Amino acid sequence: MKRSIRYYRIMWLKHDLPAGLSVFLVALPLCLGIALASGAPLYAGLLSGIIGGMVVGLVSGSQLAVSGPAAGLTTLVSASIISLGGFQVFLLAVIVAGLFQILLGVLKLGSIGNYFPSSVIKGMLAAIGVILISKQIPLALGYDRPDFWTSGFMQLFESKNVLGNFTELNHHLTTTALVITVVSIVAMSFLQRSKSAKLKLIPAPLIVVLIGILINMILSGSLFELRSSQLVNIPPRVFKSISFPDFQKMFVVTEIWKDGIVIGLLATLETLLCIEAVDKLDRRNRITPVNRELVAQGVGNLLCGLFGAIPMTAVVVRGAANVDAGARTKLSAFTHGLFLLLAVLLIPSLLNKIPYASLASILLVTGYNLTKPKLYRNMWSLGWKQFLPFLITIFVILATDLLVGVSIGLLISVYFIIQTNFKTEYKINKVTLNGIDSYFIKLNSTVTFLNKVKLRKALEEIPDYSELVIDGSECHFIDYDILEIVSEYHAKAHERHVQVTLKGVEKVNVTAIH
Repeated sequence: MKRSIRYYRIMWLKHDLPAGLSVFLVALPLCLGIALASGAPLYAGLLSGIIGGMVVGLVSGSQLAVSGPAAGLTTLVSASIISLGGFQVFLLAVIVAGLFQILLGVLKLGSIGNYFPSSVIKGMLAAIGVILISKQIPLALGYDRPDFWTSGFMQLFESKNVLGNFTELNHHLTTTALVITVVSIVAMSFLQRSKSAKLKLIPAPLIVVLIGILINMILSGSLFELRSSQLVNIPPRVFKSISFPDFQKMFVVTEIWKDGIVIGLLATLETLLCIEAVDKLDRRNRITPVNRELVAQGVGNLLCGLFGAIPMTAVVVRGAANVDAGARTKLSAFTHGLFLLLAVLLIPSLLNKIPYASLASILLVTGYNLTKPKLYRNMWSLGWKQFLPFLITIFVILATDLLVGVSIGLLISVYFIIQTNFKTEYKINKVTLNGIDSYFIKLNSTVTFLNKVKLRKALEEIPDYSELVIDGSECHFIDYDILEIVSEYHAKAHERHVQVTLKGVEKVNVTAIH
């Protein structure tokens, strides 16, 4: 026992403590920025990061994944807060999301992510990137109210909105914010592309935040100094100003349950994708138990709802930063959560010097990474069956909402699967011997009811006075509907003078068919 404690102490001091510090430096500005983009109180993002590190990090079976607020949920969270009428009611939806994830884990449904086509998931993330960019532009230009665009994406371009929005924005442009944004984006782009190990020692988001603070400090006392409303504002005693859920509305507002399940489903998909990516980065080839991960995420989101935080997922950016920093165990995730807690308690005045423009710059780059032109070119190169569901998912999400967009994208993908199934599950060949036409229908591995229409049409086109062989000897599964069609045709074939031979196809009773 003593050896085990000593081993983990050495492992923590040598590897997990510096890795946790590095992840903390990445997570701090992201927690603030994602809360800002979500239209939630800034402390809600920090609380989400704290719970993700100190609770989920210990409950989870993953050694390297790190949880916290995710950019992929910002659109849904922002829309839900508005539609439910306030943050306190929204917290009830987060509780529902947590309970839903725990249920998925208990029922061992961690494989649910495998049933969503890659093209639809990529389209969902690309659409989130577009919306994330659009929401951050006003803040990046100096507008000091995060709810500048609260309507749907497409409504931004309606005549009654677009002119008024841009006229109002024009009056609020701030030169200093614009300078901070430009310098920050250039710095982040340079640091992310740089191959220098020394430059990567300090996380790019932290450098961006320091650049913003430094520029504003240089301009302090001048006309170009940022207003207090353009800076982060975390109360000195943050835990006294926390909003708690309004449980009286739990069974009154039915939208809470719908939004909660949608948040839970999306958070689950993002987590499963992240876990898969981080497991691939693990040099020790450890595999995360996905059902336990869903329970851990559910517990985390349940606590987020109870204690006034925005929902969380496992996050690829933090997980990758954790691996790069040399983390060995889940203690690094716990350490990052502990550092977030200490920052909120001990240095809130320092956090309040961070310009909104710095956070907006980080999220602009994050949004761009989700919807890079390279992604669109890659999806195009895969052909229409991948590109069309991807593109339709993006457009429908932008025009309506995330759930509708993913559902429509999924239906388009299913359509292509069915279409392919029609073409591949059987083949027809024709041979003429001694003036007699012989037709050979070869059934492939699996033939389902989806092939009914096309198979029936093919059988009807077999001419009179011919021979037909239907071979299902290599089939693993033939749907009853198919057996019924073949048996019915076999029973009536003599009337058309068609000689039918069945190989590996069982005849069923068709006398009772009405």
